[in-house]
Amino acid sequence: MEHLNKFLFRKVDNAQLLVFRVFYGILVAAESFGAIATGWVRRTLIEPKFTFNFIGFEFLQPLPGNGMYIYFALMGIFGILIMLGYRYRFAALGFAILWTGVYLMQKTSYNNHYYLLMLLAYIMAFLPAAASFSLDSRIKPTTKKEWMYNWCRWLIIAQLFIVYTYAAIAKLYADWLDFSFVELLLKGKKDYALIGAFLQQAWVHKSVAFFGIFFDLLIVPALLWKRTRKFAFLAAIFFHLFNSIVFRIGIFPYLSLAFCLFFFESKTIRNLFLREKKWSVPITGTLPGHAKWTTVVILVYLIVQIALPIRHHFIDSDVLWTEEGHRLSWRMMLRSRAGTIRFRVVNKKTKAITRVNMNDYLTKKQRRKVACYPDFAWQFAQHLKKEYAQKGEDIAVYVTSKAKVNQGEYAPLIDPKVDLASVKWHHIKPNPWVLPYPSKTQK
Repeated sequence: MEHLNKFLFRKVDNAQLLVFRVFYGILVAAESFGAIATGWVRRTLIEPKFTFNFIGFEFLQPLPGNGMYIYFALMGIFGILIMLGYRYRFAALGFAILWTGVYLMQKTSYNNHYYLLMLLAYIMAFLPAAASFSLDSRIKPTTKKEWMYNWCRWLIIAQLFIVYTYAAIAKLYADWLDFSFVELLLKGKKDYALIGAFLQQAWVHKSVAFFGIFFDLLIVPALLWKRTRKFAFLAAIFFHLFNSIVFRIGIFPYLSLAFCLFFFESKTIRNLFLREKKWSVPITGTLPGHAKWTTVVILVYLIVQIALPIRHHFIDSDVLWTEEGHRLSWRMMLRSRAGTIRFRVVNKKTKAITRVNMNDYLTKKQRRKVACYPDFAWQFAQHLKKEYAQKGEDIAVYVTSKAKVNQGEYAPLIDPKVDLASVKWHHIKPNPWVLPYPSKTQK
C-alpha cells in the first residue's frame, strides 16, 4: 500500500486535466442545449404520458410544463461554467446531480454513453480541474496550482480501460463474430447519402467487426506506449469519427477523443493548448493526510466498476435474451431486439376482461421497448395496476408476447399465466416469469 500511495500521490503537471476540463465543458453544454434543439427533451421527457424510470427511482419524474427545457438549459449553463472554470466545483457537481436525475428518470433512451457521462461527471466534480487556466484561479490567484496528484490522471485512464476492455469482451459472441449483427446494424444505414451503399458491402461488415474488437481491446495500452501512441491516436480519430457519422451517437465520439489528452505528455499539451513555456511542479514531500482514505475510495470504486459488468454471469439467465445484467456493463451496440405484446386486464372481482390499447398510453418508441424488454413490460403492468386502483378496481395483468434478438426466430418472452401486476421485480436474480429462449443458440 505504501508504494501505491507514493505512486498515486506523486505530484505531476496538471496540463492534461486543465485542457480536458475545457473540452468537457464544451461537450456538456453541447449535449444539454443540443437535447433541446433536436427535440430529444420534447420526445423523451415532455410528450410521453408515462415515463419508464430505472426501477426503484419512480419518485424521479419529469418537471411539468416547460420545466425540462429549463432543467436542460441549466445543465448547459453549468457546462459553460465548467469550460470557463468559474465556480467550477459548484457547476461540475450541479451538472453531475442534474444529469443523474435525467439518467435515472428515463430509460426509454438508455445509452451506455449516458452512464459513462454520469460517472465522469462525478469524477470531474472532485478533481482540481480549475486549479489553473480558469476564471477561478484568476479571481483568486492564491489558489492557482500547476500540479495535481497522479491519481487524478490514472483514475480516468483506469475507467477508460474498464470501459473499452469490457466492450471488446462483450463482442466475442456468435452474432458479432459471424458478422450477422454488424450486417443488420449497417442495413439500417443503406439510405445514407454517399456512404449508404458502401456500408452494405460484406467486407465492410467484416472490417467493422474485427476493427471494433481490436480497437476496444488495444486502444488504451497503445495510447500508453509512446512508440504506438501517435498511430493509436490516428486510429481513434478514424474510429470515433466513423461512429459519429454512421451511428450518430451524440457527443460520445468527441468526448472519447478528448480523453486522449491524458495519454500525451503534459509538455506537449502545454505547448499545443496553453502556450506556456515555463511551469514548475513542486517536489513531492510527505503524503497528505487524506492519502489513505482517498486510495481506499479509489480502489472500492474501481472494484465496483469491474464487478458490475460481470454480474450477469451470476444470474441464471442469458443476458442477450432476458437483458438481466445488461445495463451498466458496457455491452455497447451488441444486439437488436424486436417483439410483439398484448396486455389483458382482468378485474379480480367481476372477471371482466379489458384489452389494453397501448397507443392510449405510450409513444411509439415506448411501445417498441415494452414489446421486447421484460422490465418495461413489468413496469407498464404496475402502471396499469395503479391506474385501475384509482378507479377502485383490483386487477390482474396478463400478457402475450413474442420477441427476437438480432436475426433470430421469435419466441415467447413472458409467461402468459403470470399476473405481472402482482409479482415483484428482482434486481440480482432471475425473474421466473421471463421465459428462457427455446434454443441455447441466440440469433
